Amino acid sequence: MRVALFATCFNDTMWPETPKATVRLLRRLGVDVEFPSKQTCCGQMFTNTGYADEAIPLARKFVDVFEGYDAVVSVSGSCTGSVREQYADLAARSGDAALADGVAKVAPKTYELSEFLVDVLGVTDVGAYFPHRVTYHPTCHSLRMLKVGDKPLQLLRQVRGIDLVELPAADECCGFGGTFAMKNADVSVAMGSDKVRRIRDTEAEVVVAGDNSCLAHIGGLLGRLRSGVRTLHLAEILASTDGDVL
Repeated sequence: MRVALFATCFNDTMWPETPKATVRLLRRLGVDVEFPSKQTCCGQMFTNTGYADEAIPLARKFVDVFEGYDAVVSVSGSCTGSVREQYADLAARSGDAALADGVAKVAPKTYELSEFLVDVLGVTDVGAYFPHRVTYHPTCHSLRMLKVGDKPLQLLRQVRGIDLVELPAADECCGFGGTFAMKNADVSVAMGSDKVRRIRDTEAEVVVAGDNSCLAHIGGLLGRLRSGVRTLHLAEILASTDGDVL
């Protein structure tokens, strides 16, 4: 199986350790994952703010870069959701039959990391070791758009040494929502504050999620409180074999 990593522009720029961890994890599981260097942004920033026409060239680029692979693994639920749920509309809007055909082929084989591990590889125990108290925040796009369900939790439960504690009201949004956090800052901070209060109630050392964008919002609020609670992407915990990623 020929597999490509879609690092996403956000992770590539701000959190490169996450795609690096994903490569280590997949290679440990015997997957010969490639990183196509010509990949760019998925265009979600445009589609989510009403600039659909501007997103079409990025959708076309995504198809061109990834259409030759059997599977595309992403480390962002929101970017995966954009490809799977928004690209078909963008292709229809463009009137480009070739783009529509390419989207129909590439979108269904684009997976969020936990989906790929559980549904495609059929594994939940990835050989990870992380001896810390951890709570999991399910991000909105992974939960509602992709419907990954408890797949991340299935993976976390198999991590050796982990003390995994349930997050109260876990399915409530953290308040980030991309540009929502800028356009509705007060509401965003209020939602994030509720999330952070519940995270602190768990007495977890680490809060984990599948989207670094949400973790940036949560982490910023935790940092202002000097809580000592760290944020980590799911890939970084699953890639850990010595527990030393903190």
